[in-house]
Amino acid sequence: MSALLPTRRLARRRDVTPEPLSRTNISDSDRQRPSVRVWLGIGQVVVLAGLIIAGLGPLIWLALAAISPTQDLIRGPFSFFASGTVQWENLAIAWERGRIGHYLTNTAILAAGSVVVTLVVSTTAAFVITVLRPRWGKVFSGAILATLFIPSIVSLVPLYLTVRELPVLGVSLINTWWAVWLPAGAAAFNVLIIARFLEAIPADLYEAARIDGAGPLRILWSIVLPLSRPILGVVGLLTVVASWKDYLWPLLVLPDPDKQPVSVALPRLADQTELSVQMAALFLSLIIPVALFLIFQRQFLRGASMAGGVKG
Repeated sequence: MSALLPTRRLARRRDVTPEPLSRTNISDSDRQRPSVRVWLGIGQVVVLAGLIIAGLGPLIWLALAAISPTQDLIRGPFSFFASGTVQWENLAIAWERGRIGHYLTNTAILAAGSVVVTLVVSTTAAFVITVLRPRWGKVFSGAILATLFIPSIVSLVPLYLTVRELPVLGVSLINTWWAVWLPAGAAAFNVLIIARFLEAIPADLYEAARIDGAGPLRILWSIVLPLSRPILGVVGLLTVVASWKDYLWPLLVLPDPDKQPVSVALPRLADQTELSVQMAALFLSLIIPVALFLIFQRQFLRGASMAGGVKG
């Protein structure tokens, strides 16, 4: 009998199946109750409707305001087409007279250059810190991380003085694309993200490449860059969004209106055109960012989650 007791205990343990743990504030048994399910469904509908109104409401209002007369917007901002007229010519006026197409082209040039400079600087810096690991690598890494604790508004004046007259060279970058491209590449946060990604790559790949006679540039080109395409795409997308909405720095270093992006040109356009044309210009300037988000929403959300994980 004593020999059968462990066997019976094992059989009882096998028969008992553990209940799944509930990961929400409402247990599975409470979800089966009709009253709980009804109120839970109502709450979900209310939250979803609130998110739709808060997210799509301003975009829909701007789209309708872009083709509304100015008098309708002044008399009743939320009563669209009160006079029964739709002014599609507002979009054409904003595109031609407001030169929105020209400013969008400038913005695309600034964003593309910022992406290239950011990827080159951030990738090479992360490669030196993570893969090459020189003796002064820890000091270099600490200096990069220390810049994260400096507010951007504090470094604004020193950065402007540096761009106005480059050290050693004595060349001024004011009113050139490089005045926006080069500071965009000096982002410690992007270096941190790429470095964390490179740390996850097995070191055996680097050792095998060194045994085969590959140098640092060969390792960077043949191993690091192909394996780092996901994180490079995330950093590039975040850089495009940051460059597209930047206002203060382009305003300071690009005094020539012909070289300014759309974020700087829109406030100046407000003093030159009527309200309906201003709304049309705002709507045209939002089409490209919204389209980019809809196309690359997975990469953008992945980058936002990764950025939040690194910050935390």
